[in-house]
Amino acid sequence: MEKSFSESYAAAGVDVTAGYKSVELIKSHVKKTEIPGVIGGIGGFGGMFEIAANQYKNPVLVSGTDGVGTKLKLAFLMDKHDTIGIDCVAMCVNDVACSGAKPLFFLDYIACGKNYPEKIEQIVKGVADGCVQAGCALVGGETAEHPGLMPDNEYDLAGFTVGIGDKDRLVSGNELAVGDALIGVASSGVHSNGFSLIRKVLDINEKNIETYVAELGKTLGEELLTPTKIYVKSLLRLMDKVNVNAISHITGGGFYENVPRMLKDGFTAVIEKEKCFKKPVFDIIKKAGNIPERDMFNTFNMGTGLVIAVSAENADAAVKILNGAGESAAIIGEIKAGETGVELC
Repeated sequence: MEKSFSESYAAAGVDVTAGYKSVELIKSHVKKTEIPGVIGGIGGFGGMFEIAANQYKNPVLVSGTDGVGTKLKLAFLMDKHDTIGIDCVAMCVNDVACSGAKPLFFLDYIACGKNYPEKIEQIVKGVADGCVQAGCALVGGETAEHPGLMPDNEYDLAGFTVGIGDKDRLVSGNELAVGDALIGVASSGVHSNGFSLIRKVLDINEKNIETYVAELGKTLGEELLTPTKIYVKSLLRLMDKVNVNAISHITGGGFYENVPRMLKDGFTAVIEKEKCFKKPVFDIIKKAGNIPERDMFNTFNMGTGLVIAVSAENADAAVKILNGAGESAAIIGEIKAGETGVELC
Protein backbone atom coordinates (compact mmCIF):
# COMPACT_ATOMS: atom_id res chain seq x y z
CA MET A 1 0.00 0.00 0.00
CA GLU A 2 1.37 3.45 -0.94
CA LYS A 3 2.11 5.72 2.00
CA SER A 4 0.72 9.24 2.14
CA PHE A 5 3.09 12.17 1.65
CA SER A 6 2.94 13.19 5.31
CA GLU A 7 3.82 9.67 6.44
CA SER A 8 6.77 9.60 4.05
CA TYR A 9 7.94 12.98 5.22
CA ALA A 10 7.71 11.81 8.85
CA ALA A 11 9.79 8.77 7.96
CA ALA A 12 12.40 11.17 6.61
CA GLY A 13 12.52 12.90 9.99
CA VAL A 14 10.15 15.85 9.50
CA ASP A 15 6.95 15.84 11.57
CA VAL A 16 4.53 18.28 9.97
CA THR A 17 2.00 17.77 12.78
CA ALA A 18 4.61 19.02 15.26
CA GLY A 19 4.88 22.14 13.15
CA TYR A 20 1.13 22.70 13.35
CA LYS A 21 1.19 22.23 17.12
CA SER A 22 4.08 24.68 17.49
CA VAL A 23 2.12 27.36 15.66
CA GLU A 24 -0.87 26.86 17.96
CA LEU A 25 1.31 27.05 21.08
CA ILE A 26 3.04 30.28 20.10
CA LYS A 27 -0.06 32.24 19.08
CA SER A 28 -0.68 33.70 22.53
CA HIS A 29 2.94 34.84 22.82
CA VAL A 30 2.84 36.52 19.41
CA LYS A 31 -0.47 38.20 20.28
CA LYS A 32 1.02 40.08 23.23
CA THR A 33 3.51 41.84 20.93
CA GLU A 34 0.86 43.49 18.75
CA ILE A 35 1.21 47.26 18.41
CA PRO A 36 -0.56 49.81 16.17
CA GLY A 37 0.46 49.12 12.59
CA VAL A 38 0.24 45.33 12.65
CA ILE A 39 -1.95 43.97 9.86
CA GLY A 40 -3.21 40.40 10.01
CA GLY A 41 -1.78 37.63 12.16
CA ILE A 42 0.72 34.82 11.93
CA GLY A 43 0.27 32.23 9.23
CA GLY A 44 0.42 34.41 6.14
CA PHE A 45 3.19 34.35 3.57
CA GLY A 46 4.46 37.74 4.70
CA GLY A 47 4.25 39.79 7.86
CA MET A 48 2.57 43.13 7.23
CA PHE A 49 3.00 46.44 9.02
CA GLU A 50 1.40 49.77 8.17
CA ILE A 51 3.39 52.98 8.62
CA ALA A 52 1.44 56.14 9.42
CA ALA A 53 2.97 58.52 6.89
CA ASN A 54 1.92 61.66 8.78
CA GLN A 55 4.07 60.70 11.77
CA TYR A 56 7.32 61.22 9.88
CA LYS A 57 8.59 64.14 7.83
CA ASN A 58 11.26 62.17 5.96
CA PRO A 59 11.03 58.54 7.11
CA VAL A 60 14.04 56.25 6.87
CA LEU A 61 13.86 52.50 7.46
CA VAL A 62 16.72 50.99 9.49
CA SER A 63 17.21 47.22 9.57
CA GLY A 64 19.32 44.83 11.59
CA THR A 65 19.88 41.09 11.78
CA ASP A 66 21.81 38.85 14.16
CA GLY A 67 21.82 35.58 16.04
CA VAL A 68 22.66 34.33 19.51
CA GLY A 69 25.84 32.41 18.68
CA THR A 70 27.23 29.72 20.93
CA LYS A 71 25.39 31.03 23.97
CA LEU A 72 22.85 28.51 22.73
CA LYS A 73 25.10 25.77 24.11
CA LEU A 74 24.29 27.02 27.61
CA ALA A 75 20.57 26.75 26.91
CA PHE A 76 21.08 23.17 25.69
CA LEU A 77 23.08 22.17 28.76
CA MET A 78 20.59 23.73 31.16
CA ASP A 79 17.56 22.70 29.10
CA LYS A 80 16.28 26.24 29.58
CA HIS A 81 14.94 27.92 26.46
CA ASP A 82 12.63 30.73 27.59
CA THR A 83 15.16 33.58 27.64
CA ILE A 84 17.43 32.90 24.67
CA GLY A 85 14.87 34.60 22.42
CA ILE A 86 15.35 37.83 24.39
CA ASP A 87 19.02 37.70 23.43
CA CYS A 88 18.12 37.32 19.77
CA VAL A 89 15.81 40.33 19.83
CA ALA A 90 18.28 42.42 21.83
CA MET A 91 21.15 41.88 19.43
CA CYS A 92 19.02 43.23 16.58
CA VAL A 93 16.95 46.01 18.14
CA ASN A 94 19.79 47.55 20.14
CA ASP A 95 21.76 48.05 16.94
CA VAL A 96 18.79 49.68 15.22
CA ALA A 97 18.16 51.95 18.20
CA CYS A 98 21.81 53.05 18.13
CA SER A 99 20.99 54.64 14.77
CA GLY A 100 18.23 56.66 16.38
CA ALA A 101 15.43 54.52 14.96
CA LYS A 102 12.46 52.94 16.70
CA PRO A 103 12.15 49.19 15.99
CA LEU A 104 8.77 48.46 14.42
CA PHE A 105 8.66 44.73 13.87
CA PHE A 106 10.70 41.57 14.25
CA LEU A 107 10.91 38.16 12.57
CA ASP A 108 12.68 35.06 13.89
CA TYR A 109 14.15 31.97 12.27
CA ILE A 110 14.58 28.71 14.19
CA ALA A 111 16.44 25.79 12.61
CA CYS A 112 16.17 22.60 14.66
CA GLY A 113 17.15 18.97 14.36
CA LYS A 114 13.70 17.94 15.54
CA ASN A 115 10.62 20.02 16.24
CA TYR A 116 9.61 19.63 19.86
CA PRO A 117 6.56 21.95 20.04
CA GLU A 118 6.90 22.74 23.75
CA LYS A 119 10.55 23.71 23.27
CA ILE A 120 9.72 25.86 20.24
CA GLU A 121 7.03 27.54 22.32
CA GLN A 122 9.58 28.44 25.01
CA ILE A 123 12.01 29.85 22.43
CA VAL A 124 9.31 31.99 20.83
CA LYS A 125 8.06 33.08 24.26
CA GLY A 126 11.50 34.59 24.82
CA VAL A 127 11.40 36.27 21.42
CA ALA A 128 7.98 37.72 22.25
CA ASP A 129 9.18 38.90 25.67
CA GLY A 130 12.08 40.67 23.96
CA CYS A 131 9.73 42.30 21.48
CA VAL A 132 7.56 43.58 24.33
CA GLN A 133 10.66 45.02 26.03
CA ALA A 134 11.63 46.73 22.76
CA GLY A 135 8.11 47.90 21.94
CA CYS A 136 8.06 46.17 18.56
CA ALA A 137 5.77 43.54 17.04
CA LEU A 138 6.58 39.94 16.24
CA VAL A 139 4.96 39.72 12.79
CA GLY A 140 6.30 36.41 11.53
CA GLY A 141 8.93 33.73 11.63
CA GLU A 142 9.98 30.31 10.48
CA THR A 143 10.71 27.01 12.21
CA ALA A 144 12.58 24.56 10.01
CA GLU A 145 13.36 20.95 10.87
CA HIS A 146 16.78 19.81 9.64
CA PRO A 147 16.98 16.06 10.37
CA GLY A 148 20.39 14.65 9.62
CA LEU A 149 21.92 18.12 9.51
CA MET A 150 21.53 19.01 13.21
CA PRO A 151 21.25 16.85 16.35
CA ASP A 152 17.66 16.30 17.44
CA ASN A 153 18.02 18.30 20.67
CA GLU A 154 19.80 21.32 19.18
CA TYR A 155 18.67 24.40 17.28
CA ASP A 156 19.94 27.69 15.93
CA LEU A 157 18.15 31.00 16.36
CA ALA A 158 18.45 34.20 14.36
CA GLY A 159 16.31 37.27 13.87
CA PHE A 160 15.67 40.36 11.82
CA THR A 161 14.16 43.73 12.67
CA VAL A 162 13.11 46.88 10.84
CA GLY A 163 12.88 50.25 12.51
CA ILE A 164 12.01 53.77 11.43
CA GLY A 165 13.25 57.27 12.15
CA ASP A 166 13.14 60.76 10.70
CA LYS A 167 16.20 61.37 8.53
CA ASP A 168 17.15 64.59 10.30
CA ARG A 169 16.93 62.91 13.72
CA LEU A 170 18.96 59.79 13.04
CA VAL A 171 22.21 59.35 14.98
CA SER A 172 24.95 59.38 12.34
CA GLY A 173 28.00 60.60 14.26
CA ASN A 174 28.23 63.69 12.08
CA GLU A 175 27.53 65.95 15.06
CA LEU A 176 30.36 64.48 17.13
CA ALA A 177 32.76 67.10 18.49
CA VAL A 178 35.92 67.33 20.56
CA GLY A 179 34.93 67.70 24.19
CA ASP A 180 31.79 65.57 23.95
CA ALA A 181 31.16 63.48 27.05
CA LEU A 182 31.01 59.70 26.84
CA ILE A 183 28.32 58.03 28.92
CA GLY A 184 28.48 54.35 29.77
CA VAL A 185 25.34 52.31 30.38
CA ALA A 186 25.62 49.10 32.38
CA SER A 187 25.12 45.70 30.80
CA SER A 188 23.18 42.85 32.41
CA GLY A 189 26.21 40.58 32.12
CA VAL A 190 28.07 38.87 29.32
CA HIS A 191 25.14 39.46 26.92
CA SER A 192 25.60 37.33 23.75
CA ASN A 193 29.25 37.56 22.75
CA GLY A 194 32.45 35.71 23.57
CA PHE A 195 30.84 32.41 24.54
CA SER A 196 33.22 30.28 22.51
CA LEU A 197 36.04 31.66 24.67
CA ILE A 198 33.98 31.39 27.85
CA ARG A 199 33.10 27.76 27.25
CA LYS A 200 36.75 26.95 26.63
CA VAL A 201 38.36 28.73 29.59
CA LEU A 202 35.65 27.72 32.09
CA ASP A 203 35.38 24.20 30.65
CA ILE A 204 31.60 24.50 30.67
CA ASN A 205 29.82 21.18 31.19
CA GLU A 206 26.62 19.75 32.68
CA LYS A 207 28.13 19.62 36.18
CA ASN A 208 29.88 22.96 36.66
CA ILE A 209 27.03 24.86 34.99
CA GLU A 210 24.99 24.11 38.13
CA THR A 211 27.76 25.17 40.52
CA TYR A 212 26.86 28.02 42.87
CA VAL A 213 29.44 30.82 42.71
CA ALA A 214 29.54 33.08 45.78
CA GLU A 215 30.97 36.07 43.86
CA LEU A 216 27.99 35.91 41.51
CA GLY A 217 25.32 35.12 44.07
CA LYS A 218 23.91 32.47 41.72
CA THR A 219 24.97 29.45 39.72
CA LEU A 220 27.41 29.84 36.87
CA GLY A 221 24.73 28.83 34.39
CA GLU A 222 22.22 31.36 35.71
CA GLU A 223 24.80 34.13 35.36
CA LEU A 224 25.90 33.20 31.86
CA LEU A 225 22.35 32.69 30.58
CA THR A 226 21.21 36.12 31.86
CA PRO A 227 19.48 37.76 28.86
CA THR A 228 21.06 40.62 26.95
CA LYS A 229 19.79 44.02 28.12
CA ILE A 230 17.39 45.70 25.70
CA TYR A 231 18.08 49.44 25.70
CA VAL A 232 15.52 50.56 23.12
CA LYS A 233 12.97 52.37 25.29
CA SER A 234 15.65 54.07 27.37
CA LEU A 235 17.49 55.26 24.26
CA LEU A 236 14.32 56.57 22.66
CA ARG A 237 13.46 58.46 25.83
CA LEU A 238 16.95 59.95 25.94
CA MET A 239 16.93 60.94 22.26
CA ASP A 240 13.54 62.59 22.70
CA LYS A 241 14.98 64.97 25.29
CA VAL A 242 18.69 65.37 24.49
CA ASN A 243 20.68 65.60 21.26
CA VAL A 244 22.70 62.40 21.03
CA ASN A 245 25.77 62.64 18.80
CA ALA A 246 26.82 58.99 18.58
CA ILE A 247 26.10 55.59 20.14
CA SER A 248 28.08 52.36 20.25
CA HIS A 249 26.56 49.00 21.17
CA ILE A 250 29.36 47.00 22.83
CA THR A 251 28.95 43.55 21.30
CA GLY A 252 31.45 41.15 19.67
CA GLY A 253 34.84 42.84 19.49
CA GLY A 254 34.31 44.70 22.76
CA PHE A 255 35.43 48.29 23.12
CA TYR A 256 38.29 48.21 20.63
CA GLU A 257 36.14 47.22 17.67
CA ASN A 258 32.78 48.80 18.49
CA VAL A 259 33.58 52.25 19.89
CA PRO A 260 35.52 53.33 16.74
CA ARG A 261 32.43 52.50 14.67
CA MET A 262 30.66 55.56 16.09
CA LEU A 263 33.58 57.94 15.43
CA LYS A 264 34.44 60.14 12.48
CA ASP A 265 38.00 60.39 11.21
CA GLY A 266 40.16 62.56 13.44
CA PHE A 267 38.41 61.67 16.69
CA THR A 268 39.44 59.44 19.57
CA ALA A 269 37.25 58.15 22.39
CA VAL A 270 39.18 58.30 25.67
CA ILE A 271 37.58 56.03 28.25
CA GLU A 272 38.59 55.67 31.90
CA LYS A 273 38.34 52.00 32.79
CA GLU A 274 37.79 52.67 36.47
CA LYS A 275 34.68 54.68 35.69
CA CYS A 276 33.14 51.89 33.62
CA PHE A 277 30.62 49.50 35.12
CA LYS A 278 32.01 46.17 36.26
CA LYS A 279 30.63 42.66 36.66
CA PRO A 280 32.31 39.92 38.75
CA VAL A 281 31.80 37.37 35.98
CA PHE A 282 34.46 39.05 33.86
CA ASP A 283 37.06 38.72 36.64
CA ILE A 284 36.23 35.02 36.86
CA ILE A 285 36.68 34.59 33.09
CA LYS A 286 39.92 36.59 33.07
CA LYS A 287 41.48 34.61 35.90
CA ALA A 288 40.36 31.22 34.62
CA GLY A 289 41.89 31.79 31.19
CA ASN A 290 44.78 34.04 32.24
CA ILE A 291 43.48 36.40 29.56
CA PRO A 292 45.32 39.71 29.03
CA GLU A 293 43.27 42.77 29.93
CA ARG A 294 43.37 44.15 26.40
CA ASP A 295 41.97 40.90 25.05
CA MET A 296 39.15 41.07 27.59
CA PHE A 297 38.22 44.58 26.44
CA ASN A 298 38.55 43.40 22.84
CA THR A 299 36.08 40.53 23.38
CA PHE A 300 33.54 41.44 26.05
CA ASN A 301 31.44 44.41 27.14
CA MET A 302 33.13 44.18 30.57
CA GLY A 303 29.94 45.42 32.27
CA THR A 304 29.20 48.38 29.99
CA GLY A 305 26.73 47.63 27.19
CA LEU A 306 26.46 51.06 25.57
CA VAL A 307 28.71 54.06 25.08
CA ILE A 308 26.86 57.27 24.22
CA ALA A 309 28.35 60.59 23.13
CA VAL A 310 26.58 63.85 24.01
CA SER A 311 27.78 67.43 24.32
CA ALA A 312 29.45 68.16 27.64
CA GLU A 313 26.69 70.55 28.69
CA ASN A 314 24.07 67.82 28.20
CA ALA A 315 26.00 65.06 29.95
CA ASP A 316 24.52 65.37 33.44
CA ALA A 317 20.99 65.63 32.06
CA ALA A 318 21.55 62.58 29.87
CA VAL A 319 22.78 60.50 32.81
CA LYS A 320 19.76 61.58 34.86
CA ILE A 321 17.35 60.63 32.06
CA LEU A 322 18.93 57.22 31.59
CA ASN A 323 18.96 56.48 35.30
CA GLY A 324 15.33 57.60 35.49
CA ALA A 325 14.53 55.11 32.74
CA GLY A 326 15.85 52.27 34.88
CA GLU A 327 19.40 52.10 33.55
CA SER A 328 22.68 52.52 35.42
CA ALA A 329 24.56 55.27 33.60
CA ALA A 330 27.65 57.38 34.30
CA ILE A 331 30.15 59.60 32.52
CA ILE A 332 33.15 57.42 31.64
CA GLY A 333 35.22 59.55 29.25
CA GLU A 334 35.31 62.14 26.49
CA ILE A 335 35.98 62.71 22.81
CA LYS A 336 39.39 64.10 21.90
CA ALA A 337 41.19 64.84 18.65
CA GLY A 338 43.28 61.93 17.35
CA GLU A 339 43.38 58.94 15.06
CA THR A 340 43.66 56.04 17.52
CA GLY A 341 39.93 55.31 17.63
CA VAL A 342 39.66 54.38 21.29
CA GLU A 343 42.02 54.72 24.24
CA LEU A 344 41.34 52.92 27.51
CA CYS A 345 43.24 54.46 30.38
